Amino acid sequence: MKSLRFILAVSFLGFAIPAFAQTPCPTAPVTDHGKSVDGKPLASPPADAATTLDGKAIKVHYNAPSMRCRKIFGGLLPYDHWWRTGADPATSFVTAVDLKIGTLDVPAGSYTLYSIPEQAPSSWILIVNKQTGQWGTIYDPKQDLGRTEMKLTTLKTPQETMTISFENVKAKTAELHIRWETTDAWVKVEAK
Repeated sequence: MKSLRFILAVSFLGFAIPAFAQTPCPTAPVTDHGKSVDGKPLASPPADAATTLDGKAIKVHYNAPSMRCRKIFGGLLPYDHWWRTGADPATSFVTAVDLKIGTLDVPAGSYTLYSIPEQAPSSWILIVNKQTGQWGTIYDPKQDLGRTEMKLTTLKTPQETMTISFENVKAKTAELHIRWETTDAWVKVEAK
């Protein structure tokens, strides 16, 4: 009887140890850097990307979501469907200079950025929308200023938190990058 208990205990430990040894998926803490409309903290902290082209400011304000062990593109965010390009409030884009973003002419002003993720090797679509100040899940395509293609690069290692950045900045040109999971979608931005 003692040997049977010993065998059962060892068998149980053999099955239990791998379960206990697994590392749980880390979760990003809720921050108090931003508040929702009901005053509660947002899980995706606010972030900014800014640059100067032709001596004038360009700024993107967004909330940066994290993967939190989720499949993002083709999972949480379906391909071929518009996305707020961030989390929580709509992603704002303000330029003090007339721009050419990809093939799209963008006059100086305030806009909202949306995007349509597509599976590589296809290109993404960047949407510049004239409506501003809305929550990110509100999208009116009739308010689109226009759309342009974004190039795609695959990141070697997954990026946990989404970022938007201006890179390869010169006097009148830059690249606008959106990175998350294993995707780097980018488009050329040029002061006119």
